[in-house]
Parts: sequence; structure tokens; C-alpha cells
Amino acid sequence: MTRETRSLPAHAPGAVDTPFVIKGYDEVVTHDTLWDAHSHPFHELLWNERGASSAVVGERVWTITPALGLWMPAGTLHSGSAAAGTWFRASFFGFRTTSSISDTPVAVEITPLLRLLLERLGEPGLAASSRAATEALVLDVLAPSPRELLVQVPTSGLLRPIADAVREDPGDRRTLADWASELGVSTRTVTRAFSAETGTSFVRWVATVRAQHAIGLLTRGWDVESVAEQVGYRSASAFGVAFRRTTGLTPGTFRPDFTP
Repeated sequence: MTRETRSLPAHAPGAVDTPFVIKGYDEVVTHDTLWDAHSHPFHELLWNERGASSAVVGERVWTITPALGLWMPAGTLHSGSAAAGTWFRASFFGFRTTSSISDTPVAVEITPLLRLLLERLGEPGLAASSRAATEALVLDVLAPSPRELLVQVPTSGLLRPIADAVREDPGDRRTLADWASELGVSTRTVTRAFSAETGTSFVRWVATVRAQHAIGLLTRGWDVESVAEQVGYRSASAFGVAFRRTTGLTPGTFRPDFTP
């Protein structure tokens, strides 16, 4: 499949004049698309109308979906990717006209209300007074979400072999005990290291890696049974339960033929 790589500049916060309050952009990518590391002079809210995409900041990898967006503060160096067919949206927030909801990237739940407000800002001929009122409502309801599809990739010599193996093959079924034995350390050592480096447990970390990988396959049209097997679950039902627990959504939500 054809892959496209896009390069964008790295701007410091406010380096370019952005007099707008909120400005929208959307695009359906026709090829698998990669964005090299870049940063914006404005704040950015990324979300999708259809499909899934990812954003990477350092060793943190977020998956962005129609239900879960990502707030990117101005000046944050990040890269990204989206599979062919993804309909992504971006809302740009003027650096001098709006305050960031966070100093670091954070997930934002794309509620029906927030979606309607952002879509209204894209209506042609919207009166200035209506635009100002809608922008005020967006800023009022915009808030970080405690739920996010984030994988913090560990980098220590102890955990890197585990991280590389699981991210390369999310179907890897080795348990914490298996890895501890392979690495010649105790399970307690691996448990503590995962908690310290990723902020979560080994089991939850693996579940999130699997969910991120599964979303990519589902958006390409893979059936649920095949995806379940590919990411290490013994049945589609077990996969469905784990996927919903991790993402808050059913696997079918990400199928190209899904209709709400």
C-alpha cells in the first residue's frame, strides 16, 4: 500500500501570529500517512470523524478515535500517523486568544455536545456573534479526560526487550512470570519496574498495546475474530470484553462499515 510522509515545521508557541480563536481543518487521507516530528504555534485538538490515528510525543503513544481526542499544547514536538481512509479533524486554538487546558498533551472526550459545537464552527456564513457564542461554549466544555488510549514505552534495559517484543507482536502470550524467568529476575522486580516506568501494570500495559494494534486492524476492515487471534486472545468474546474495558467502545465501532 502506498505510504505518504509529510513534513511540517517546528514552531515555538506564538511564533506565528494566530489571531483566530478556533479554526477547524479536516481531511480524509487516501494513503497511509506519516507526519514527521513538528510543532505548532497554536494549541491543537485532534479527533476523528472516522477511523483512528496516533500521535507520538517522546516515548508516549496515543491512539485518537472518534470518541477520544487529544489536546496538543502549542510548541509540543510530536509526530503522527493515520491509516488510509481515516477522516481526521483538527481544531486550532489561537495561542494568544485561548489558554491551554493543560501544559502537556491530554486526552479529551469528544462528547456529542462538543462535537456539535465544533461542527457548527465549520458552517459557512456563521454570523460573528454566533461564532463568538459557540467558541465560548467550546472553551467552557473542553476539559481533560481521565480516560485515554496511551502507551508509555519503557526504555530501561530491563523492560525494553519486553516492550519491543509485545509492540512487534501483540499476540505474544508470555506472562509476567514468563518474562521474569527469561530475564533472570523476580516477578516483583518486573512489576515494580513497569509501575515506575509506565504508571500502570504489566497486564494493563499489554492490554493497551493490544487495543491500539487492534484498532489499526479493525479500521482496515479485518473481522473481529481475526483481530482477536492476531492480538493474542483465544476468543472473540474475550477480546471484546478486554477491548471494551480498555477503550470504552466495542470493536465494531472501528470497522469501516460501522454506522452509529
